[in-house]
Amino acid sequence: MSEPTALSLIPPVVVLVLAVWLRRPILALVLGAISGLMMISPTSALHSFSEISLKVMQDETIGWLILVCGSFGALIALLVRTGGAQAFGRASIKLAKGRRSSLLMTCVLGLVIFIDDYLNALTVGETMKRVTDRFKVSREMLAYIVDSTAAPVCVLVPLSTWAVFFGGLLENNGIAESGQGITVYMSAIPYMFYAWLSVVLVLLVAAGVVPAIGPMRKAEMLAQHGSAGAMHVSEFSPEHNYAMKAVEAEHKSAEDVEGKLYNFLVPLLLLVGFTLYFDIDVWMGMLATMALVVPFYLVQGLMPLAEMLEQMMDGFKTMLPAIGTVIAAFIFKEVCDQLQLSLFVVESLKPFMTAQLLPAMVFLSMAVLAFATGSSWGIFAVTIPIVMPLAYALDANIPLVIGALMSASAFGSQACFYSDSTVLAAQGSGCNLISHAITQLPYALIAAGLTFVGFILIA
Repeated sequence: MSEPTALSLIPPVVVLVLAVWLRRPILALVLGAISGLMMISPTSALHSFSEISLKVMQDETIGWLILVCGSFGALIALLVRTGGAQAFGRASIKLAKGRRSSLLMTCVLGLVIFIDDYLNALTVGETMKRVTDRFKVSREMLAYIVDSTAAPVCVLVPLSTWAVFFGGLLENNGIAESGQGITVYMSAIPYMFYAWLSVVLVLLVAAGVVPAIGPMRKAEMLAQHGSAGAMHVSEFSPEHNYAMKAVEAEHKSAEDVEGKLYNFLVPLLLLVGFTLYFDIDVWMGMLATMALVVPFYLVQGLMPLAEMLEQMMDGFKTMLPAIGTVIAAFIFKEVCDQLQLSLFVVESLKPFMTAQLLPAMVFLSMAVLAFATGSSWGIFAVTIPIVMPLAYALDANIPLVIGALMSASAFGSQACFYSDSTVLAAQGSGCNLISHAITQLPYALIAAGLTFVGFILIA
């Protein structure tokens, strides 16, 4: 398309409608991408889809994602099979005396693992779900807490993958001098309102100060009054019976395995430590961790090497739905880029962008884009060269504008139905993806609304 038009909004609307209606996010994303390609050129849509999908699969980020998520699944499978996860659950239950304390423990763990949102989402959910299950907390509530302490927390900590990535973007676009990207990023942390509000809100929800609302209330009622299996599957899940059997099998296997607490804590501490050691590189951290964990388990005679490798392969397979969703989201983003969705949204809001309104308008436009495309990082690599020169031209408060950009990024990561963070939070918590997305959306919108007002007031 030569000029961006309102028609570029059609594919995101198609995806959101189909995702809620069909409860099949991968199918919704594929159909949304195809609808966009049909708009560009009906005769070459299939050829274009083939080219884009191959381009996405050759992307270094996708390769990294497949390796990291798959290896997370392999490690989690070992933690469960050796009984380490169950031992942690038993130890945690001694500290968690009830529903509220189990949720607050989940929040604290989410705040502690601040290095990377992938590491956070997969680790915290898998670690705490057996504890929250015991107190009849819905998996939807667990996934919401995990998601709210993933990207929002990583955004606020300068020692995270988010800070490294966005600090690099600021340097590459001339907003910060070489080597000063993190410093400029840190100056904007006080203005990352959405991240601050999300963390405060989730703590209030976990403490019971803010009640469960909307779809989350229904999910919590099912958890409180449902059976041992049904309490983890809300009415939004199309695989109700299947999920009940899966959860029951999970708990049965947990009861059959006696494990040692150190077999859970040692791998996780190694993973966090190695990730920090390798300059916040989660994949290098995972490689080093697995290189030590496998012999560590073998020396104890917990299982033969052949069985361990089989468990790791099974764990890798459990991550395929999450990997598939993120790959489909990347394909969809490429189509949105061809439709110039980003340029249309920014151009549409330019008339309202004064120096005073710019931060609020930047947050609104970038939040819409991040929510529509499911891209919290890629969309900003494209739009920062558009937004920041406008901020300088209007003599706007630069840290405030950067704070607005990061707030929008955190919102998109948490709220979008098919963003990587949302997918992995649901995966780690053992929750249906659409159930998680729908139940947490009201809380995300509350924080986003307050953020928008905050940027208007402070400017």
